[in-house]
Amino acid sequence: MASVETAAEHERILREIESTDTNCIGPTLRSVYDGQEHGLFMEKLDARIRNHDREIEKMCNHHFQGFVDSITELLKVRGEAQKLKSQVIDTNRRLQDDGKDLTSSMEELQQCRVQQRNIATTIDKLTHCLPVLEMYSRLQEQMRAKRYYPALRTLEQLEQTCLPRAGQYRFCSIMAENIPKLRIQIRDTAMTQLRDFLESIRKHSDKIGETAIKQAQLQRSLDSSVSTQPRVLMGRRGRKEAAAAMAAALGAGTDSGGQGGSPLSEQDSGILDVEDEEEDDDVRKLHPSIHPSIRFDLYFNYYRKQRRKQARLVLQPHSNMHETLEGYRRYFNQIVGFFVVEDHVLHTTQGLVNRAYVEELWELALSKIIAALRTHSSYCDNPDLVLDLKNLIVLFADTLQGYGFPVSQLFDMLLEMREQYGEILLKRWNITFRQVLDQDNYSPIPVSTEQEFKHYTSQFPLQDPELEKLPFPKKLPFSEFVPKVYCQLKEFIYACLKYSEDLHLSSTEVDDMIRKSTNLLLTRTLSHCLQYAIKKKNVGLAELVQVIINTTHLEQSCHFLEEFISNITNVPPDTANATKLYGTSTFKDARHAAEAEIYTSLNAKIDQFLQLADYDWMAAVQGGGTLDTSDYLIDLIAFLKSTFSVFTNLPGKVAQTACMSACKHISTSLMQLLLDPEVRQISMGALHQIHTDVKECESFARAGPVAGFQGDTLLLAFSDLRQVGLFQEVDPSLRWERLVLGSWEKRSRTSRRRDRTGRLRCVLLENTGCWAVCVCVCVCARAVFRLFFFLRKKRLAGKCVRA
Repeated sequence: MASVETAAEHERILREIESTDTNCIGPTLRSVYDGQEHGLFMEKLDARIRNHDREIEKMCNHHFQGFVDSITELLKVRGEAQKLKSQVIDTNRRLQDDGKDLTSSMEELQQCRVQQRNIATTIDKLTHCLPVLEMYSRLQEQMRAKRYYPALRTLEQLEQTCLPRAGQYRFCSIMAENIPKLRIQIRDTAMTQLRDFLESIRKHSDKIGETAIKQAQLQRSLDSSVSTQPRVLMGRRGRKEAAAAMAAALGAGTDSGGQGGSPLSEQDSGILDVEDEEEDDDVRKLHPSIHPSIRFDLYFNYYRKQRRKQARLVLQPHSNMHETLEGYRRYFNQIVGFFVVEDHVLHTTQGLVNRAYVEELWELALSKIIAALRTHSSYCDNPDLVLDLKNLIVLFADTLQGYGFPVSQLFDMLLEMREQYGEILLKRWNITFRQVLDQDNYSPIPVSTEQEFKHYTSQFPLQDPELEKLPFPKKLPFSEFVPKVYCQLKEFIYACLKYSEDLHLSSTEVDDMIRKSTNLLLTRTLSHCLQYAIKKKNVGLAELVQVIINTTHLEQSCHFLEEFISNITNVPPDTANATKLYGTSTFKDARHAAEAEIYTSLNAKIDQFLQLADYDWMAAVQGGGTLDTSDYLIDLIAFLKSTFSVFTNLPGKVAQTACMSACKHISTSLMQLLLDPEVRQISMGALHQIHTDVKECESFARAGPVAGFQGDTLLLAFSDLRQVGLFQEVDPSLRWERLVLGSWEKRSRTSRRRDRTGRLRCVLLENTGCWAVCVCVCVCARAVFRLFFFLRKKRLAGKCVRA
């Protein structure tokens, strides 16, 4: 066992030696020498070495032939390398021989190039020095001639361009020492004239703006079919004309007596570098102290600071600007003049102002302009002034748009003002409609001649062939307010159309605007006016009947209004998503209100007659002869006949409804007289009088006061009262003493269900003899009065029978 463990341990040590780094093999070997089996381990180590030697030998035998072949190839390459080396040496020798001539040629060329460069440098230095001398000489001449503005440009070019190029020369140093003194002198003079220029344009900005607006208005008056390119040319010509106008406005204020300081001096021809010479003189007159070459922050900052102050003053409107159109015009003239000057300075100078500065100034001004216009226009309640203001704003926007300023926000504000304009129009037309309704006589229009007939038909589209065939004189079915209202509707549409002009809207948008405004006029203003005319006090039935006739004709004319709007906007009425007019529903609602008012007024008038009724409920039966109809009823029927005779021009259904409503109201009122709780006793004589009045009412209904009823339809209104006649069948010797109204205490399920829709009253009619009659009356929601039966039995006398 010990030998086996030793062999395993030696095997492990050998594997560890084979797999471990040489630097770390010390501890392993120490463990071998520390043991007692050192010789045995050496034998195993020798055996392992022999094994590895045999493996190495096998591997070498396997790769020996390849090694021999490689050595053979290497010997062949060495010979070829010797040949290549000799060829390279020969080629290098021949190249060196040939390059000697080329090297000498290159040295000669280098000599020539150095000479040429020296000559060019000399010429360049002279080129930079000569302009300095020439420009300094020109500067001296301009200073002697007191032409400070061209001298300033010359001085700037001399200092910034010519002197740095010339280099460090003595004459350049002398010039540089004199430049600050000259600059101070010129700058002071230029600043003085710049202040004069700013003051001058402040004073004359309103005249400049007025001229620019007039030119824009002149362009708008030209043919609308002008193409885009000619409009651009006109814009450029307009800018030149504006420059000339500005020069004329500023000439008196900027002209000075000095020869060099005069803005009109011909010696200033070199000040400004503009696109053409035709504009040059106007530019010099406009801003003589400014030229494209100035780049001093002093000028820039001072000019922009002063112009911002002037802008704040220009943009501040007067407190009473909203009172007259002239106030708005002065406000717009100053703003246009201010920005025309800025645009002109931008296009005729370099660096004094830039596009970003002008755009920033315009954005600030635009917000203040819109805020001021919104504030002041809100005070205006005159639609004519609002319309004139809109036209002035459009002209103002077109003028500035011609100079390249964005004005879309102004047109958006005009669309907002359209709502205010519409409200003001509605207020004015509300007054107009009320005046028309108050002044109307509510009677058909009499027409005596053909000219009068054509006059009214030209104002209102009357389509009645039968009326046209009638001879003169004749009457139109409607009253004066129909053609007047129709004309006012058209005038309102024209007023809306005038505001929509020049707002750069499509025909569809204009059509939609007009239709929406007209709908507001119909549904809100005209509807309220009609309701006012219908509901006001002291309106008779004849006036209400005429209102119904008038609204019927106006309702029939709504499609003519649709065609009218389509014709002026060139938008077909059947266009998709087109707004429809609500005139039909407006006039229909007014007609229904008038009809309801007729029913109410008619019933109120009937109630006035019924208040005159004075029945003697204890009257005795007259012996022989017929009873006369009550006086109040005779007057009531006469009133109804005269009233219904006026209903001939009404639609048949309305007249029939009014007649049926009146008859039912009479029947219901008479029934209420019979069932009045205060009436405790009713004699047979009183019942006979009621029956006589009912017969008179039926006679009135049978006569057909209104055409169109079928058969005895109208008589049904008095069917309940007709039951009173049954009392005449009772023995006349009966004496009615009292009418007892009561209610039953115990009710069955059936009677309770019936009690939900009506009332049950038991009537006891008692005779002093041995006869009694018990009358059971059921009065339902329609107040139906029915007589069920007569009981003539003694045993029921004095008792109530429950039905």
